[in-house]
Amino acid sequence: MIVIQNPRARKALRILVPAAGLPIVLILSLLAGEKRYLPLSLAVAMLALLLFFASFEHKKIGSRRMVLVSVITALSVAGRFIPFFKPVTAFAILTGITLGGESAFLVGALSALLSNFSFGQGPWTPFQMIAWGGIGLLSAPLSSLLRKSRPMLLVYGLCSGILYSLLMDVWSVAWYSGEVSLSLLASAALTALPHTALYCASNLLFLWLFAKPFCEKLDRIQTKYGI
Repeated sequence: MIVIQNPRARKALRILVPAAGLPIVLILSLLAGEKRYLPLSLAVAMLALLLFFASFEHKKIGSRRMVLVSVITALSVAGRFIPFFKPVTAFAILTGITLGGESAFLVGALSALLSNFSFGQGPWTPFQMIAWGGIGLLSAPLSSLLRKSRPMLLVYGLCSGILYSLLMDVWSVAWYSGEVSLSLLASAALTALPHTALYCASNLLFLWLFAKPFCEKLDRIQTKYGI
């Protein structure tokens, strides 16, 4: 387990990875050829791990948190195999409000990468990894609000599902046409509307049923093992 002990280095990484590293990979994923997606996917995974390593200063805490994140990632990957029920966004959000944004980004990014070995790897994978990871990362600053209010959690889950779908529509339009125009984006969004609605509904259902027990269980684990 890598431990970054310098506080300034950890702080710099937590700023530079999302602000510079990930946008660079996004741009490269749009410019690169169709067969170059695998190195870019691995680059996102490495950045996600680097961001995760920057979130703690003790090896023991990091090792325990990695085990917990691995279990959540496995559950998230398994969730993609349930017909009409794809709660990856929900897992990323719940990880963010309990374990922090860095852990949530790792869950979202690895969920996309690992599950796509079955669903199909492609030039969309890096964008998918960043989209799911970013939703989890953004949920961390809102953790106190989202944990206190179930309606707000559901609203955030709904908006996150729509945002993820729109981000993938942006990628699709930019990749296939070489530009992003409002007309093409609107056409892509309308075409994907049934899928988006089903995707949002599955995440809302998961958050409604499992958010409270999931968070309570993670809280007990963190307290018991000092994570």
